[in-house]
Amino acid sequence: MSAYLFDLDGTLTDPREGITRSIAHALERMGIAPPPLAELEFAIGPPLRASLARLIGTDSREAVEKALAHRERFADVGWSENVSYDGIDELLRSLAARGAMLVVATSKPAIYARRIVDHFALGAHFREVHGCELDGTREDKRDLIAHILPHHGFEAARAVMIGDRGVDMRAARHHGLAAVGALWGFGTREELLSHGAQALCAGPRGLPRLLADLAAAHAPI
Repeated sequence: MSAYLFDLDGTLTDPREGITRSIAHALERMGIAPPPLAELEFAIGPPLRASLARLIGTDSREAVEKALAHRERFADVGWSENVSYDGIDELLRSLAARGAMLVVATSKPAIYARRIVDHFALGAHFREVHGCELDGTREDKRDLIAHILPHHGFEAARAVMIGDRGVDMRAARHHGLAAVGALWGFGTREELLSHGAQALCAGPRGLPRLLADLAAAHAPI
């Protein structure tokens, strides 16, 4: 494998507190009583606009954009409430030592994703951090990967997407990348497998061996 695409939220870092509190803030700003923070964890990972539409009960563009006011809290403090998962730095060092290209592929706006990656001093491991635009362009991870492939010029058949949600697995398989599910994040085993995960990993420290085995076995993509 020559390239590894990493999801951010739930894969490289745990964004639970920052995201759920920021969404609750947005709902309160709209006069909607937010549910308990644990019930907002479904919104970690998938495109945010769809999650907000579900929470406010309408997919009206105007209403969803109003709900995006949560970014004022996220931009101020929410992004810094991330916690890096144990073993992530060692994992990235191990993969980079193999000479592979590492990139971040997240549905989060790139401006925030880069800030988080740099905050945890992970930027040196990655060729580039890719995310969506603030207007939602490339929020769908299938669109994001369609942008990343020609941008870097690597072959989909020699690339792996590592993520914790079904949207990561679905996007990877859509473009012919291998799909590896990160069980330490927010997606369940069932979610990951039902969306096309070819392998599952329990923790970051086990990922280098799993990826080596996957490459050696020439797993079908």
